[in-house]
Formats: sequence, structure tokens, C-alpha cells
Amino acid sequence: MKIKYIAFLLSAFVFISCSGTLSTAKREYQIAKTAALKSDWHFNPNEWRFQNDTLTGTGGPMHWGVIESKKKLPKNYEIDFKVNIVKESLFEIMLHIDQEKYIRTYLYTIDQNIVIGRGAYNKNSDEYSKRGGPTLFKKPIPLENNKWYAVKIRVSNNQLYFAVDNQTFLECSIEKSNLNQQGQLGFITNGQAKITQLTIKTIP
Repeated sequence: MKIKYIAFLLSAFVFISCSGTLSTAKREYQIAKTAALKSDWHFNPNEWRFQNDTLTGTGGPMHWGVIESKKKLPKNYEIDFKVNIVKESLFEIMLHIDQEKYIRTYLYTIDQNIVIGRGAYNKNSDEYSKRGGPTLFKKPIPLENNKWYAVKIRVSNNQLYFAVDNQTFLECSIEKSNLNQQGQLGFITNGQAKITQLTIKTIP
């Protein structure tokens, strides 16, 4: 009986470890140390680092700092974290990155909006036409540099919910908006952004 129990635990561990997604039904994903960052994400170490429980990204107006997960997001999931846009104007959460396309969900201090849009991302080019993309939905929100904001993203049954500080939110149908329905997660900054308390979990 004890041998069967140990075998079950080992098989569960292998399933979780080899899972093709960032989280499973039984475990939330969190970045706990630099080793986890290196094993789970594609990034330039000169642009992104993890220190003191904080993920910090550095980019510029002409070259965005981008980090991209190696594993796909689950079909239905929630992402929670806090972000501080330290410098410049743009912080973007890239959803469902697949074949150089993704869903843009971002905070933009110049226009003072949160936005859902259609994105394009070419890893080998900084040309503006090969990154970013059109806005589909937006809502006004006062945004400042050097201030922490709580971000929640939920995807359930192809419905996307994007909220900041549990007050300003956008919703849309991923399928009706002709947006990617699966893919990796990423983050973009055109200046400097700090992320903390990042959790990704599968939901029913």
C-alpha cells in the first residue's frame, strides 16, 4: 500500500513538472527564485531580473524589454500581481502569444487608459509595425509613475476580464474579437516596470 502511494506521488510530481502549462488545477505558479525564472521564461538578462521577490524589467521607447514564458497558459486561468511603472509610459501583459500574435492587455500613462487590443510581436525586429497593434477596447483610468497597481486577468470560457485595482475593468469575448485563444504569457515595458506577488492559477 505504501509503495503504491509513493508511486502515485511520484507520478503526480512528474505530471506537474512536465505539464505544458504555467499552472495546474492543483498548483499555483509563482516565481520564487532566479532559477525558476531562468527555467520557465525566455528573456534577456540585461533586461529582466528577479531580486527581493520582485521582477524588474528595463527597456526603452526604441527597444521594448520583453519576457516570455516557455509554457502555455491554461485554457481557463487567473493572473494576479502588482505592478509599478517606474519610468516611461507603457506596461503590457501579453496573453496567448502564438506565431508572433498575441492579445494586448496594457496600462498606458500617456492616454490614461487600460486597453485590450490585438498585438504583433517579432522577436528579431524593433520596427514599430512588427510590435504592438490596434486597440479594440479601452477605459479611462488615472495612472501615475512610481505607484503600485493591482492587476487581475481572468480567462474563462473564452471570455477575457481585465481589471486594475478592482475598480476599472474591461471585458470581451476572445472568439468574437478574433483574438488568439491559446499561447504563452509575456510582459513588456518601454521604460522600467516592477512586478511583485505574481500568481497564475487554473480555474474550472
